[in-house]
Amino acid sequence: QVQLVESGGGLVQAGGSLRLSCAASGSIFANNTMAWYRQAPGKQRELVTTITSDGSTNYVDSMKGRFTISRNNAKNTVYLQMNSLKPEDTAVFFCTAEIQRLRSGIWSIFWGQGTEVTVTV
Repeated sequence: QVQLVESGGGLVQAGGSLRLSCAASGSIFANNTMAWYRQAPGKQRELVTTITSDGSTNYVDSMKGRFTISRNNAKNTVYLQMNSLKPEDTAVFFCTAEIQRLRSGIWSIFWGQGTEVTVTV
């Protein structure tokens, strides 16, 4: 069993910052790419950013410069630092992790339950 738990969401004024965390736990042998997605009200879920186990990152163009992804491999945790937040960043943010399970050796992508970010004007 593998679980991903996000935290750090909340209410913030435009121009403010938030730092999201996502910790993976359970029967983990290896953890490769981790990512953040978001789903705004009434819209489809979209990719925000990814980070590989060696720290290589990729961002959706609209997020570059404001959002920074990082990870702590020893803790199986990924972070998302969000600065200069805008009302249009309001969304539920989800993390994912590509994990190889301990017993079976099978690689699967796991999702967290999401954490809500609300940016007010």
